[in-house]
Amino acid sequence: MTTTDAVLDLGIGGMTCASCVSRVERALKKVPGVHEASVNLATETARIRFAPGEQMQAMLRRAVRDAGYEPRSADDAMQGQGESAWVGSLPVALALLLALPLVVPMLGDLLGRHWMLAAWVQFALATPVQFILGARFYRGAWHALRARTGNMDLLVAMGTTAGWALSMWLWLRPGADPMVHLYFEASAVVVALVLLGKWLEARAKRQTTSAIRALHALRPVNVHLAGPDGEVDVPVAEVLVGDRLSVRPGERVPVDGLLLEGRTQVDESMLTGEPLPLSKEAGASLTGGSINGEGRILMQVTAVGSETVLSRIIRLVEDAQAAKAPIQRLVDQVSAVFVPVVLLVALITFIGWWWSGAALDEALIHAVAVMVIACPCALGLATPVAIMAGTGVAARHGILIKDAQALEIAHRVDTVAFDKTGTLTVGRPRLTALSVATGQDEAALLRDAACLQQGSEHPLGRAVVAAAQERGLPFETAQGVRAVPGRGSEGQIGAHQYLMGSLRWATELGAQLGSLQQTADSLQAQGATLSALMQRTASGVQVLGLFAFGDEPKPGASAALAALRRRGQKLVMISGDNRGAAEAMARRLGLKPEEGEVMAEVLPGDKAARIAALRAEGRVVAMVGDGVNDAPALAAADVGIAMGNGTDVAMQAAGITLMRGDPALVAAALDVSRRTVAKIRQNLFWAFAYNVAGIPLAALGYLSPVLAGTAMALSSVSVMANALLLKRWRPAQPEVQRDSAG
Repeated sequence: MTTTDAVLDLGIGGMTCASCVSRVERALKKVPGVHEASVNLATETARIRFAPGEQMQAMLRRAVRDAGYEPRSADDAMQGQGESAWVGSLPVALALLLALPLVVPMLGDLLGRHWMLAAWVQFALATPVQFILGARFYRGAWHALRARTGNMDLLVAMGTTAGWALSMWLWLRPGADPMVHLYFEASAVVVALVLLGKWLEARAKRQTTSAIRALHALRPVNVHLAGPDGEVDVPVAEVLVGDRLSVRPGERVPVDGLLLEGRTQVDESMLTGEPLPLSKEAGASLTGGSINGEGRILMQVTAVGSETVLSRIIRLVEDAQAAKAPIQRLVDQVSAVFVPVVLLVALITFIGWWWSGAALDEALIHAVAVMVIACPCALGLATPVAIMAGTGVAARHGILIKDAQALEIAHRVDTVAFDKTGTLTVGRPRLTALSVATGQDEAALLRDAACLQQGSEHPLGRAVVAAAQERGLPFETAQGVRAVPGRGSEGQIGAHQYLMGSLRWATELGAQLGSLQQTADSLQAQGATLSALMQRTASGVQVLGLFAFGDEPKPGASAALAALRRRGQKLVMISGDNRGAAEAMARRLGLKPEEGEVMAEVLPGDKAARIAALRAEGRVVAMVGDGVNDAPALAAADVGIAMGNGTDVAMQAAGITLMRGDPALVAAALDVSRRTVAKIRQNLFWAFAYNVAGIPLAALGYLSPVLAGTAMALSSVSVMANALLLKRWRPAQPEVQRDSAG
């Protein structure tokens, strides 16, 4: 795959089981230029990566159609998932209504009564179910045969047709007994039960996609565009960056922007999982999809369409639900050979019973039972429905899982490494002390430092500028400012060359602290982060002053770390600060530097190497960070977890994004991963168990086709229902919530 690949999401109509998934994937991968194709049975969509070309989309759609399925828009597929729960229930109801009288004699036999319907009545009831209401199975079977493969439809069609045809032969053969036992009820009831199972399955699928539909529903259709002539209602699709929009009380913020006029409370719970509304005043950022509170506000648009936070969230959730977990590869390998093996087992069953002296009808019925119970519906649904339910409920609580691989690995994490600034701390350090060398003026040094840091995105740089502004010092931007990664920055102010950065950089440059050394030692012992302002002179680099900065732990950070420790995770804090400052903050957070839980004086470029070293010890590592300099470490970890209040670069490098900058969500993300993987394993166990136990029982004659059909329908429904239990998951962090609230 290359960076120039195009990606197409395509809806696929007509898939019924894991074998269908394999067939569609094979058909798509045969198209020249296709590099990757992943088909999801639960969403009935395919994601295809391919080399761009004029006719590629048409060729891909044609490949799907030639394989026997209906290509359609992925959006149409999603809208179909949002239909009424009763859509498609009429054929099911009719099939059950017609099959019910055929079951009554079977119930009578259990009560010692012999209620036998006339053969023509059985024929009249069973035939419409078999060939009209069950026509979908014949269409699917025909497409499978044309493609020289097998699927659920083929098994159902062959099994029920064999039962129906056997009944016709027993009824119409010359010299037939008028009271001969027929098997119309087996074929009709199996078709009715499979239709019922597929309908219940479809209902459950609609629930698994509810998270995506809820996110789409956050987009309002129209907005109030504020212009010179007043407000005009226009479609949200026509909004441009820079437009001014009015948002009334109770309305959703349509797109991302800045609040220009008014003050209000904004509910962002659907985006971040944060239950409490946030106060917003002029200058505050607004996120599309959030709900405006009691005040009318005027906002200026900063992002529209696919660039909004809401659109990025939807893409992340869709990507996770479209992706395949590594465990799914086993299912794909099994399903590729499953149906041919089942047909072979059914043939052996038929021959074995007939060879042992059983009547033809008895041998055929046992073979039919094998074909019916073996339908691989549950096998194809086991993994994707659990992933969809898990990622969906996580998104509702502010945890965005970018891909299925991160979801599957996260439950095995035994070591969690945290960046310090902005992740465990508030990330807004303030200048707490300024010590100047002999003969220097404190105000002049602060002004020069602010000139050098003007425009800097580093938290310490912003703290310097804020301190100068608080004192009312006038300053301009220095000339030729250059950032030195992991060390600091330098630039020209007037005729002098100034540098500002870490004490390590000062040492590398050969600068001496002189009389400031004792002050530096004292401040570091107190946990302060130090920066030196230096000047290049003819005799070398001279230290002019020391700037001490302090940060505060995030509310709830220590409780979040304690929760992870209780789960058995090893904790590590990685910081670029000097060891004294890093260890002082670590102790405030409840970490234990003496046990190796602090890595200090780590340059940004070395963070990834530290993560790699932890992995080399055999640990499964999650890295939690928020900045650009954390991106390599996030990518190097087994699981990267980005704080959503951080940068887009960090979010792209991470497998999981926490929409609130709340460390408590780290434990919640690991927990939802554990529960989701548990559901996947449970589903696969039951899917395989139904077949491993059911096929031999059917082959040995212990299961009738009706019982086999019931078991097959229940297997799919039970797998879906088990996965949907994940929707009840809630992050269990009561201590963190109290700490945060306090």
